[in-house]
Amino acid sequence: MTFIERLNQVSRKIPTWPLYILGFVPAAVYLYWGITNQLGADPVATLERQLGKWGLQLLILSLLVTPLRNWVNLNLIKFRRPLGLFAFYYVVLHLLAYLLLDKQLEWDPIIKDITKRPYIIVGVIALLAMFPLAITSHNWMIRKLGPVRWRRLHKLAYLIAPLGAAHYLLLVKAWPPEPIIYCLIVAGLVGYRFVRLRGAIFA
Repeated sequence: MTFIERLNQVSRKIPTWPLYILGFVPAAVYLYWGITNQLGADPVATLERQLGKWGLQLLILSLLVTPLRNWVNLNLIKFRRPLGLFAFYYVVLHLLAYLLLDKQLEWDPIIKDITKRPYIIVGVIALLAMFPLAITSHNWMIRKLGPVRWRRLHKLAYLIAPLGAAHYLLLVKAWPPEPIIYCLIVAGLVGYRFVRLRGAIFA
């Protein structure tokens, strides 16, 4: 038995429900660090940014599931749904940190940001696109929509990920390595998807 086969055997025995508990641990840790003044000189900005990064990282992991199955036959497909849902949850927490802690629900500056700041406009579009995916991420909606329509809808993830990476890059207003690396990873995953679709069309 190969190493990948052993991993597949182990993953089949691991239930998904603990992920729905463990997924909130980073948010709880950052909240604790915020309460205990361990988030540096600008705790709100740090909390807001870290929550957004977790959302992007989890979205990337959810998109990596299919390539891993195709490249090395590592089947983690049952973990894709919780990864995608927690990506959505962390993006929502990122938004709430912005609205409640950063802007303190002052709607005039919030509206100005949404209409004039490119990185916020991009982020809002990404979040809005995530809502239909989160709402339909359960078996009842798969049955209601049908597998074909459901899969087409969830291809929105390949639009959301570049928007999320662009939001992060535009946010930092510079060219540090980290957001560039995220952009390159997302570009690779989306490019891989495009190449496979093109190959299927012209095969």
